Amino acid sequence: MPAARRFDVVLLGATGFTGGLTAEYLARHAPAGIRWALAGRSRGKLEAVRERLAAIAPGCADLELLHADVTDRASLCDVAAGTRVLATTVGPYLNLGEPLVAACAQAGTDYVDLAGEPEFVDRMYVRHHELAAGTGARIVHACGFDSIPHDLGVLFTVQQLPAGVALRVRAFVRAGGKPSAGTLRSAVTAFGRLRQAGTAHLERRRLEPRPSRRVSSIKEIAPYERSLGAWVLPLPTIDPQVVKRSAASLDRYGPDFAYGHYAAVKRLPVALGALGGVGGVFALAQLPPTRNWLLGRVRSRDGPTAEQRERGWFNVRFIGEGGGRRVITEVAGGDPGYVETAKMLAESALCLVEDDLPPSAGQVTTAVAMGDALIARLRRRGITFDVLEAG
Repeated sequence: MPAARRFDVVLLGATGFTGGLTAEYLARHAPAGIRWALAGRSRGKLEAVRERLAAIAPGCADLELLHADVTDRASLCDVAAGTRVLATTVGPYLNLGEPLVAACAQAGTDYVDLAGEPEFVDRMYVRHHELAAGTGARIVHACGFDSIPHDLGVLFTVQQLPAGVALRVRAFVRAGGKPSAGTLRSAVTAFGRLRQAGTAHLERRRLEPRPSRRVSSIKEIAPYERSLGAWVLPLPTIDPQVVKRSAASLDRYGPDFAYGHYAAVKRLPVALGALGGVGGVFALAQLPPTRNWLLGRVRSRDGPTAEQRERGWFNVRFIGEGGGRRVITEVAGGDPGYVETAKMLAESALCLVEDDLPPSAGQVTTAVAMGDALIARLRRRGITFDVLEAG
């Protein structure tokens, strides 16, 4: 990346709900020397965001506002060429995200987003990984609740186990709070595009180098996990794919690594209700009229109140085994869909700018690109990474 760029971080999407929270986080926590700016289509809306940020941090009154329109390739190329890191909350990424990934790959600009859409991530690898690897751009998807607690939580767990042996890690997710509109829209879209997602996954597999170690999914599942006192359900999110790609890239995960990803529910009726709810959404997502009806009920500008966000929480328990040892670890924090997601995205961008990181380029995961440095940042900002049991 060229040494001289006008900005360190540019945030695209600050006029939306989660993007606005990310901008507020940067206003409160970006170091004084960080040069950052807002980008978007509407100058008027950006000015309103800047005014709100100036009430938080008076220095934000001078934030620069950049024109960037996902339908205008030239504007995206201009913004990407002028910054070291570009962070975006503009989704659904499958519909709106590729032009920005392409611009960053071409310009050698680091890129972070909140994409929890497997099809989008696979297509971006196929179309832009090679160019990004050549220009030095780090393309890092899923830098929010999808999938940082899980990806970095597994890395943290693996580091508590012996090196050079077969490892097995299971993650159990619990959360309280309103899911983000972007997450819900991504889920509905993914449910309705299983065939296309499968095609994208196969295209990626044909191009992606085979890992030097065996990386697999844990197939068997006990319906009740006694150590957690919870019923468990398979959780079909992007997180297992991200974790396994980290495992394929990093030697520390051992010669044979297996991962299982589950929701943990304390009460059986709630677990059964969740299964029914997911099944209903899946069925409605198969037909365009009902899928469009579902999408119409989820607006990206909708979000919980500050009081509701204050009550949000999450914890992810990891049970890791290998080399005769067993550990239980936990990653925990506040409101997952909005507050902590905005924090994770902002800290990911700052980590890429400020921290001494291992070499990487192309489409990479948070564990590969940032790893321990990002864990340390999140710990300083109140997200906990703890060892609960070790033996």
